[in-house]
Amino acid sequence: MRIITGRARGLKLTTPKNWDVRPTADRVKESLFNIIGSKIIGAQVLDLFAGTGNLGLESWSRGAEKIVFTDTSKESLRLVESNIAKCRAQEDTETICGDACQLIGRLHKKGMSFDFIFADPPYNKGLVQKVIAALAESPLLNDGGYLIAEHSAHDELGTLPPQFELVRCETYGETKISFIRFAKV
Repeated sequence: MRIITGRARGLKLTTPKNWDVRPTADRVKESLFNIIGSKIIGAQVLDLFAGTGNLGLESWSRGAEKIVFTDTSKESLRLVESNIAKCRAQEDTETICGDACQLIGRLHKKGMSFDFIFADPPYNKGLVQKVIAALAESPLLNDGGYLIAEHSAHDELGTLPPQFELVRCETYGETKISFIRFAKV
């Protein structure tokens, strides 16, 4: 797993050896960021279910301004912090331990907002749907911002709340990437 392009181009990130983290494959990540394009430059990014920090650090490398990483696992966050240090991105990043859906409410109460939110939870547990419900209740996305959800090809999103619109969906084998735009109603 590596940073594909930008200021940390080619840097190999540390990956877990023996525990249950599923980093986004480089080919899927490259396709995802080709779709986002230059919109990531200067963006505020939230990386939920951060795992290794792969998506957030790729965002940072490509010019995102601020990245917040969250995960329930302290081991994952230690790995994220190690990868942040490898990239020398400490100034532009923050890590928070906790449940993604609860953190959405807490970050909203703090007045935080984001242009992109990456959600790459464990597959087939209904977590993407829970994240969408939490974001509908506590909108963290700026108007026109995107939730980019990585989920199993077998895990349907269901009916989206009115402020969300599925604008694109790409399938890569067992992985689906859904680009969901937020608009204030």
